[in-house]
Amino acid sequence: MLNTIGIRKETKDKTQRRAPLSPDHVRELIRRHRLTVFVEPWSRRIFKDDEYRKAGAVLTRDLSKSNIVLGVKEVAPSFLSDGQAYCFFSHTIKGQAYNMPMLRYIVDHGITLFDYELVRDADGRRLIFFSDFAGYAGMIDSFWALGRRLEWEGITSPFSRIKYATRYGRLHDAEDDLRTIGRLISRDGLPAKIVPMICAFTGYGRVATAAQRMFDLLPHADIDPEELEQFVRAGRYSDRVVYRVRYRKPDMYEHRSADRTFNVDHFQKHPDQYQSRFERAVPYLTMIINGIYWEPGYPRLVTKRFMKSWYRLEKRPRLRVIGDITCDIDGSIELTVKETAAGRRREVYDRIRERRRPRATDGTGNQL
Repeated sequence: MLNTIGIRKETKDKTQRRAPLSPDHVRELIRRHRLTVFVEPWSRRIFKDDEYRKAGAVLTRDLSKSNIVLGVKEVAPSFLSDGQAYCFFSHTIKGQAYNMPMLRYIVDHGITLFDYELVRDADGRRLIFFSDFAGYAGMIDSFWALGRRLEWEGITSPFSRIKYATRYGRLHDAEDDLRTIGRLISRDGLPAKIVPMICAFTGYGRVATAAQRMFDLLPHADIDPEELEQFVRAGRYSDRVVYRVRYRKPDMYEHRSADRTFNVDHFQKHPDQYQSRFERAVPYLTMIINGIYWEPGYPRLVTKRFMKSWYRLEKRPRLRVIGDITCDIDGSIELTVKETAAGRRREVYDRIRERRRPRATDGTGNQL
């Protein structure tokens, strides 16, 4: 059937509420471009089925007549139809092992895959990405995880007020809670056991920038990466602010040869000749918010080996949360061994036994 688009329900996990097209998008496609849009009914979608119907879509569980079926997250082989064309984030372009069975099934069954990550402009820049919203949600969930972690330690903190990102109806609601937390920090100060509270941000793209917009709602001060150790050792810090350290490539990586300085172009061409210098900062941090681009062959920022050796030596480590928004399994944060959906129990990585341990009854989106 010509000029048809299908919108599938998300089946990766039960917490997914996202949709590739809104009812307004559907209305425009039908009116301006005379397309037929099939929508698979789904009660969990953020937009109601009736909104799509009123926009002119056809509600049906059979999307086989669609020229292409649009989704958001990966699709398990059991939900794929032979010979069909699909468009979704497959998370396979880096050779992610956990999605290779899906990709093999697609190849073997004559299925066409259009991956959002490969939609680029003439200069090779990506045009479709989660962008700001991944940063917003990742920062909110990281603060949520911090509050729960401190509660587990018996520490009362303002971060107990923050809710998991999916519990907020609007971004403004989360921002209001963060502003309230900021006022409490300014008035009453932070618990002594987490002072100074220092948050490291890696990356400088849309995700990392958006995460910092959330952070900026708290009273804060900035520290240069080169001054972090001296700042903490000097002891001249405040309990009325949270501190931020922003890391760029020269702050995160160094050449394996001590006599070679960091060079961005050389790093891009020969990443195997470099190693992490970021791990030296980890003992001074309370939180890490990871928002970098990473692919196999690049050095890891934080390794299992480092964490295991450090935690054996450190009786009271400062680090409480890693918000790995990039979520590359076994990637730049090697402790990210599994992605976490909102409805699953929160899992904490046991750095000594090198395994995951359940800690709570809600998800944290890949946080330690």
